Amino acid sequence: MNKTTLRARTDEDWARELTSEQFRVLRGKGTEPAFSGAYWDEHAPGTYRCAGCGAALFRSDAKFDSRSGWPSFFAPAEPGVVEEETDRSLFMRRTEVHCTACGGHLGHLFDDGPRPTGMRYCINSAALVHEPTDGEPSDLP
Repeated sequence: MNKTTLRARTDEDWARELTSEQFRVLRGKGTEPAFSGAYWDEHAPGTYRCAGCGAALFRSDAKFDSRSGWPSFFAPAEPGVVEEETDRSLFMRRTEVHCTACGGHLGHLFDDGPRPTGMRYCINSAALVHEPTDGEPSDLP
């Protein structure tokens, strides 16, 4: 499915394909509680894909333990697979991160990450599906 088709989908379309938690996070801009998601402590090599559309977003070699309780990455899998938007909710100013392909909310971006980028993509596990390097998805939605 192309980007235009994915972004034209209705909430009803997404609700039929996602779990309630995936829908709350990806479409409702929700945040899962720290240390509660499936991938905050995942160490297996592989690719982290968008739970909404399957786009490859992050790779395990860019994942690090931020001690924040959410999966954290210092860079996306490829340039342009995530997009940023200013988030002014909760009386804060943060940078929200979305899947470029489907527009799903992934999490937030902070400038307190490790080298080489210094960035921390703090991502909700519910927004991701981990595909181990052997090619078998660990938990398809």
